[in-house]
Amino acid sequence: MADKTIREKRLTARRVFLDPSTPSSWTVARVVLIAFVVWYVADFFQNFLSSLKYLFFMIVLSIFFAYLIDPLVRVIRRPFKERNLDKLMPRWLAIIIAYVFVFTILGFGIANLAPIVTQQAKDLATNVPGYVSSVQGRLNELSERFQIRPETQTQINEKVTATIGEIGTIVTGFLLTVVSYAPWLILIPVLSFFFLKDVNLFRLLFLRMFPSGRWRARAESVLEDVNKTLRAYVRAQIFSCLLIGFVCTLGFYALEINYAILLGILAGTLEFIPLLGPLTIGSIAIVVSSVSVAPRTGLYVAIFLVVLRILQDYVFYPRIVREGIHLHPLLIILCVLAGEQVAGIPGVFISIPLVALATVIYRHVIEHRGARGVFAEWLEPTPPVEKASGESRVESGEPKVKS
Repeated sequence: MADKTIREKRLTARRVFLDPSTPSSWTVARVVLIAFVVWYVADFFQNFLSSLKYLFFMIVLSIFFAYLIDPLVRVIRRPFKERNLDKLMPRWLAIIIAYVFVFTILGFGIANLAPIVTQQAKDLATNVPGYVSSVQGRLNELSERFQIRPETQTQINEKVTATIGEIGTIVTGFLLTVVSYAPWLILIPVLSFFFLKDVNLFRLLFLRMFPSGRWRARAESVLEDVNKTLRAYVRAQIFSCLLIGFVCTLGFYALEINYAILLGILAGTLEFIPLLGPLTIGSIAIVVSSVSVAPRTGLYVAIFLVVLRILQDYVFYPRIVREGIHLHPLLIILCVLAGEQVAGIPGVFISIPLVALATVIYRHVIEHRGARGVFAEWLEPTPPVEKASGESRVESGEPKVKS
């Protein structure tokens, strides 16, 4: 009886060992090895991409600058094209003329504003400790009036001091980051020049990566929508930054706030960061106006910024962006936070365009799915097509997409 039991146990163990559904030790080892390799490769690529984030950020800024300059290039070439005199004004020459015009205006503005902004920044940095003491003194007066316990008042003072210090650290870090990028910013016009000059060549190279037929047609449609989205986003953001900076400067001057030009430039710059940028400049402007002028002035500044934000978000920006980026505010906040965690300051600036491009691609996949699915439609045999439409435009030097 005992021998029979032992024999049955051995047969059962052999069946389990031979059962293909039961993982062997070698299978488990292979799974662990593959998981380790995947983890190692992912970590390597993460470090590799992290080391290239500044290069990627510079390329993105170059593309943005190219979108900004392209309308001016078209305006310069338009009279020559209407008279069939394209050879007298080639695209590269129009780009150089546009560069000279833009950088002349920028140089004139910087030469006149730089001394004022520098002096206001020095004055603000010098007066920050006095502003902190003023805020704490007013909080102490309020605590005495409302009979707040000393322990609670001490905690409030510490929180206020820490918050003001954090705001100063954020602004200082942002300015230092911009200054650290200054040597690399010289390369942005150079890269933008080649993006503008060879735009059709890059477009054609991208389309040739796809086989002729529905794949290439679909890729061209996606590229068209991506171009419209980026063009609308870049121009809307640049126009919004200029508008907010100009209006805030005038408003701060009208309210007799110190450092009006500095705060206006900061408002225009931070406008590029959705939601978080306006909140940051609003907090700074309200605190500075409250402690440097009067608490009532801080209230006026808050009302002014709220009205300006409502007009910007619901009147001006929808008219500017049109077919551009329309994302939910919660998604925008999450994108900005994720971009900051992944790539720091560069990630904050490029997170929204990247998510918008992903949204465009996803929308194309959904819209072209059809009853049989998008891949089934793509894999159908198609008759040969003519030469890609972009090839005939390479010689003319004009992009297909019209602004």
